[in-house]
Amino acid sequence: MIPFIIGLGTGVLSGFGVGGGTLLLIVMTNFLGIEQLIAQGINLLYFIPAAATSLPSHVKNGFVDRQVLKWAVPAGLLTSALAAWLATGMEVELLRKIFGVFLLVVGVSELLKKDEKGEEEPTA
Repeated sequence: MIPFIIGLGTGVLSGFGVGGGTLLLIVMTNFLGIEQLIAQGINLLYFIPAAATSLPSHVKNGFVDRQVLKWAVPAGLLTSALAAWLATGMEVELLRKIFGVFLLVVGVSELLKKDEKGEEEPTA
């Protein structure tokens, strides 16, 4: 039942475009005891239907820039294939540390993010 509830919560976040998959990965590795590489595979499979169901809404509301897609999709496909190949040969501990640093960088950048007027956004 817990994985179902976690799937519901991260599904809502994914629909909003918040990055529910990242949270799913954290929950699986830190709270459910799933190995990092297994959790990444589950996360990738989880992402496909989550993205497919929320994408039409984002397209309909004009939140998809087709010019960006023209360059981002091929680059993303190439680099994700390369990164997946590299990840399968890495020690799990190193992979966890790299992911942790990534989360710290994203978290700090969100805390320091400025709004469109150039003012810092409130953090609370």
